[in-house]
Amino acid sequence: MPTVFDYIVVGAGSAGATLASRLTESGAHKVLLLEAGTEESSYFWSRIPVGVSKMIDLPAVNWCFAAEPDEGSGGRRIEVPRGKMLGGSSSINGMVYIRGQAQDYDHWAQLGNRGWSWQDVLPVFKRMENYDGGSDELRGRGGPLRVTDTPRHKIPLLEKMIEAANKIGLPFNADLNGATQEGIGMSQVTIAKGRRQSTAFCYLDPARSRPNLVIEKGALAETLILEGRQCVGVRYAVGGDKREARASREVVVCSGSINSPKLLELSGIGQADLLRARGVTPVHELKGVGENLRDHYSPRVKFAITARNATFNDNARGWRLARETMKYALWGGGFLATTSVPIRMYFRTRPGLETPDATISILPFLYERVGHERRISAKRGITMNVNVLRSESLGSIHIKSADPAEPPAIRFNFLSARADREGLLAAIRKGRELMATPPLKEITGEEIAPGAHLKTDDEILEWVRNNAETTYHPVGTCKMGNDPMAVVGPELRVHGIAGLRVADASIMPTLTSGNTNAPCIMIGEKCAAMVLAAVTERRAAA
Repeated sequence: MPTVFDYIVVGAGSAGATLASRLTESGAHKVLLLEAGTEESSYFWSRIPVGVSKMIDLPAVNWCFAAEPDEGSGGRRIEVPRGKMLGGSSSINGMVYIRGQAQDYDHWAQLGNRGWSWQDVLPVFKRMENYDGGSDELRGRGGPLRVTDTPRHKIPLLEKMIEAANKIGLPFNADLNGATQEGIGMSQVTIAKGRRQSTAFCYLDPARSRPNLVIEKGALAETLILEGRQCVGVRYAVGGDKREARASREVVVCSGSINSPKLLELSGIGQADLLRARGVTPVHELKGVGENLRDHYSPRVKFAITARNATFNDNARGWRLARETMKYALWGGGFLATTSVPIRMYFRTRPGLETPDATISILPFLYERVGHERRISAKRGITMNVNVLRSESLGSIHIKSADPAEPPAIRFNFLSARADREGLLAAIRKGRELMATPPLKEITGEEIAPGAHLKTDDEILEWVRNNAETTYHPVGTCKMGNDPMAVVGPELRVHGIAGLRVADASIMPTLTSGNTNAPCIMIGEKCAAMVLAAVTERRAAA
């Protein structure tokens, strides 16, 4: 295998797989794609939508990170699953497709990131999408990523939810990625014909036969190769074998919000004092590396449901599960082909807001932990994942030592921002209001969590601290901008280091309003366009 490439992409996740595929389309550029994990197709449960329950805590395909204990988590080590295989987290996630609100991207542009407004990124979203609904003005039709609607009428319980939501002022929204996000609507998902549409499947599989793309799996990036202030390659390990590859043009780090800042710090890029304390020689001071961590902190609110056959708890056990398995085997349909979060609602928690600031994602079942799996409970009920959309609580991710195999220290600092505390309280009460509204009220049993006996703000917040999880959307640790804490500029080039870009969720200055997989794929697409535009500019100048 040649050791010199035009481009090296570190990480084959939502952004990295997209980027590598686009860079190799013309055949003109040699690309090395490094992935620490395994082949997606070698793990059976990745292709089946319901398989997320098998992978969310499985070390074979998941980094299985855990956050440091802090006050906002009641001293707990919160789990932080991240995909460790081709496709990254797009191969293990819940497959929900949410682009976010136009205001999210306009805010990025207002922060000084030219080229990242909604009008700038909308054509990128359209280019990557293949979706049948919505308007041609807002939705893409022929892209590589198949997006579908969760069927509305397959789960009777959800019709009662829609009717109850209408009564509390939230109308049905047929396109949560359309002109407005507000309302209750069926989840759009990266599922088609019963198969997960990961970036490994949609982007990498069509690119595998290209002779100018080399994919190395099981490759743990250990450090970037820097010559002065120029990045010229990557040192990595495959098993115990130490290897080195060089890039004649650029290295693009797409390792995600946890591993991207880690790799920069292992390479001497970051806060000089912190690096020295961890045994790494500083090469380039960038104070923002590892800072600005944000995520959606989400308590799981749970209610019992009294009606029989209304939830997956009845239909995904015993002989009914065997029936669902047969549906999937014969037609690629049924429960096994469905996202775990088929319906969601977006709403404003207080008057005066122009757009929704909170969401409730509803799982029509209760689940329990059994070893490395999350299984459907025998008890009937629903689970509500509740969170504010644009969290203001800031944390950090930093290396603990110079050992590339050691996970970094993740400190979320959840609930440190007053707006997050107030927003969560309002959102939990909105969920209670929904369940107490007819016709949902007639089939709602006890409030299992947090429990109806918890009423005051202090009581509910204490329960949140001791029970909430993340919704697996870490962003911001190599944030984009031009301020002193920014790591990359609007073209995703690392400040002060030539030949090096970062392209993944870590570059997001703030959280988007919803799940982050779609924005990550967009970032990969946009980075590819910028890299290729730079080639054209160099040729024109030559």
